[in-house]
Amino acid sequence: MITLIYWICCLAARKVCEFTQNTTWEQFQADELMQNGVMRQIQIIGEAARKVSLQYQQEHPEIVWQKIIGMRNRLVHEYFRIIPERVWDVVEKDIPELIRLIEPLVPPDENPNKLGG
Repeated sequence: MITLIYWICCLAARKVCEFTQNTTWEQFQADELMQNGVMRQIQIIGEAARKVSLQYQQEHPEIVWQKIIGMRNRLVHEYFRIIPERVWDVVEKDIPELIRLIEPLVPPDENPNKLGG
């Protein structure tokens, strides 16, 4: 199960990078469709992180589990208070770091078909 969670986080984080590749803050700020696509992927990452047991979170303190879950909660429940600059900070700083930390935890031969059954 944990491999699936890491795989989901990795996939969603890579999508954020793909969506924002060669994008400036100004372009991101002006593109509501891009913002919504990025926020959806961040929600997916947070939802997957919520499924990680407290024990496993404690075994991997290098991953900021509560920060990830907190961002998901803000995007889902406080959407009227979303600050685009904060989302952009996540894109620029947190997503690359998350990929760096999680990619080594996903076995290289894993793929969606194997994980699904």
